[in-house]
Amino acid sequence: MLFNSIEFFIFLVLVYAIYWFAFSKNLKLQNTFLLVVSYIFYGWWDWRFVFLLMLSTIIDYTFGILIHTKKNKKLYLWLSIFNNLAVLGVFKYYNFFAHSFQDMVANIGFHVDPYFLAIVLPVGISFYTFHGMSYVFDICRERSVPERNFVDYSLFVCFFPLLVAGPIERASHLLPQVVKKRNFDYKQSVHGLRLMLWGMFKKVVIADGLAPSVNSIYADYSHMSGLSLLIGAFYFAFQIYADFSGYSDIARGTAKLFGFELLINFRFPYFSRDIAEFWRRWHISLSSWFRDYLYIPLGGSKNGLAKSVRNTFIIFIVSGFWHGANWTFIIWGALHALYFLPLLLGNKNRRNTGEIAPGRFLPGIREGFQMLLTFGMVCLAWIFFRAANFSEAIHYISSIFTNKFRSGMEVKQFIAPYVFPVIGFMLLIEWLSRNSDVDAFFDTISNKTLRYSTYFLIFFIILMFGSFQKASFIYFQF
Repeated sequence: MLFNSIEFFIFLVLVYAIYWFAFSKNLKLQNTFLLVVSYIFYGWWDWRFVFLLMLSTIIDYTFGILIHTKKNKKLYLWLSIFNNLAVLGVFKYYNFFAHSFQDMVANIGFHVDPYFLAIVLPVGISFYTFHGMSYVFDICRERSVPERNFVDYSLFVCFFPLLVAGPIERASHLLPQVVKKRNFDYKQSVHGLRLMLWGMFKKVVIADGLAPSVNSIYADYSHMSGLSLLIGAFYFAFQIYADFSGYSDIARGTAKLFGFELLINFRFPYFSRDIAEFWRRWHISLSSWFRDYLYIPLGGSKNGLAKSVRNTFIIFIVSGFWHGANWTFIIWGALHALYFLPLLLGNKNRRNTGEIAPGRFLPGIREGFQMLLTFGMVCLAWIFFRAANFSEAIHYISSIFTNKFRSGMEVKQFIAPYVFPVIGFMLLIEWLSRNSDVDAFFDTISNKTLRYSTYFLIFFIILMFGSFQKASFIYFQF
């Protein structure tokens, strides 16, 4: 069930009404009801994968209790890690390793025919697996205690707004909200609806509006001019940002309707002044997950420069591999590690942690140049992320410099009249929100007429320029 579908709208209205009007006085019934509808939401894609979700939930619930006994704690921890990675390995990575092994032995003159699995990647498997793993890790570190109520724990893992594309929640943040009585809050619902409106604008107007041009350019990149390829790279950068951050906004807004506050997953990453800041602002829940559960356990930056460099490459490459079973994602992660390396070596990776252009409407020349440079580096890396394989990515990049401009009509077909104005509108709103949040920005519009006029303008743009083809979200494939 897609957020940008009429089915979800009907589903949400019904669930919201029943949740608050039938179960508002009984927390146990609220949580049970939310868990049931979360399974319905997930099973809408393929009901068979609901059983895999249940299995993953049972595994981490059980190991959390076993680890808390402190008897054979490390054994249970490693069994939990093995089970989670085994699920990911079978469904997401087995065929990749089989293909890679086949290609490797072919390069030395041998031929093998490994067995390939004819399976579909379950939607959201990387997200809900990481939910469970963080829960187990925190219990092992004695930062939290296991949740004995299976329904409450299952809701933490399976809560439908975040189930298929995050944010990757921590037990310490979400579980206390699950077990605490929730009362209807009109203001919280208003905040949720406007976050959903903003997220829908980014998804159906910008992301889905740019998708046809991006697909056309990448499908025929070898025959496109260098300028068209630059446009394709630029478009994809905004497509993937609007698509994923749009999902996160809708997820956060939907959760607010039911009395939950989810983690902020994006803080306007394209305003970053260096790559380190970009990763503090992009997919924050995943970046912090790898920092807390991989980088720091490996030693972080406390055991000398060489190990700091090693650990940095490990988390970036693993982060890339998390996104998909393809060498392009690994190279995408490694490229970001290379971007990060000069900052690490110069001890400047924490340089840009403060506000962007504080107290000013426009950034300074230095800040502006830093943002443009960082955005350009990110766009280059996105080419590897979007390309079907490594060869295609290299050919795409080289063609930017070698393919000559042939016809203005070629470029014109990729520039719809509304594209740059709506991207500019998004950037303007987010620039005004840059040091807080879009939701908080709307609160700063004290004039009620102006605030509601802004809502109406966003809704009008969605109706006028939105694509309503029920396009899937990009991160569903991860």
